[in-house]
Amino acid sequence: MKKITIALILSILVTCTAFAQHKVAVYSVAFYNLENLFDTINDPNTNDEEFLPNGTYRWGALKYKNKLENLAYTISKLATDKFCPQGPAVIGVSEIENRQVLEDLIKTGELASRNYDIVHFDSPDRRGVDVGMIYDRDQFTVDTAISVRLVFKHDPDRLTRDQLLVSGQLAGEPVHIIVNHWPSRLGGEKKSRPSREAAALLSKQLADSVLAANPHSKVIIMGDLNDDPNNKSCCEVLGAVKEQDKVTDGGYFNTMWKLYDEGFGTLGYQGKWNLFDQMIVSANLVGKDRSTLKYFKSEIFNKDFLRQDNGKYKGYPKRTHAQGRYLNGYSDHFPVIIYLAKIVEQ
Repeated sequence: MKKITIALILSILVTCTAFAQHKVAVYSVAFYNLENLFDTINDPNTNDEEFLPNGTYRWGALKYKNKLENLAYTISKLATDKFCPQGPAVIGVSEIENRQVLEDLIKTGELASRNYDIVHFDSPDRRGVDVGMIYDRDQFTVDTAISVRLVFKHDPDRLTRDQLLVSGQLAGEPVHIIVNHWPSRLGGEKKSRPSREAAALLSKQLADSVLAANPHSKVIIMGDLNDDPNNKSCCEVLGAVKEQDKVTDGGYFNTMWKLYDEGFGTLGYQGKWNLFDQMIVSANLVGKDRSTLKYFKSEIFNKDFLRQDNGKYKGYPKRTHAQGRYLNGYSDHFPVIIYLAKIVEQ
């Protein structure tokens, strides 16, 4: 990965100088692919055979406990710098087996002392994994939550993850969060492309409908999109642009695109970085009027403890298993974070 750029440092310094003139509240929102967070119990309705005590991964109580502790430690470290010491208001998650694993996660380690709650619905995904959301009840209030089915016109019998739409209040403003895990590249990027473009269209329809009902609502589209910011699903179907000043009313800004152009990624494959884990915001979260909630900066949380420190995959995310070996790692993805700021006192 490339080092942080001088331009980014200057941008942050300028923003911090502006913040110093006012009392500003800063909130963070994160996303984390938890990489196969399965419990150890056989569920006949879930494809969990590999993650059982007698399964391929010999997934017993100790490994499950270690996984929970590793993920809880990572989440406890997200967004705890001087800008936002209270941690994320919201963490979208993917690759979870069921509601219980999320319940177990927020009761583990330092997370148990935080005022966390969860949102979860079962999806019909063939692998048996869902998306979900963890949120801090001291920062974010949930009003409604729905799970929206993704149906493929080109393959109507195919089952995949639902998209989660959670509507609530952050900093006294209506904020709507769409949590995604778009279809994978199994079978090749080109062959699988129509499935991700269908997922992108559903995300756009959900976001557009929220904004049509209330143009003052703020929308955050997050998730493991299994595409990079410059792929058609993101930049054309969803219409998420690279530059903040290119966002039109009713449009969307991809907060991660510039990081991707600078060589950063959230997962590595065959010697190349991809940035599949993305945070995309509606146009009304962009701009300099900080009397209302606005996007401040984005970050890939790629701390050293999350990286493989030796071997062929040195520098890549340290996952739980690799090539049949148990590594006692975290995930094959790095988390991503955006920061939102609002002036609360002149």
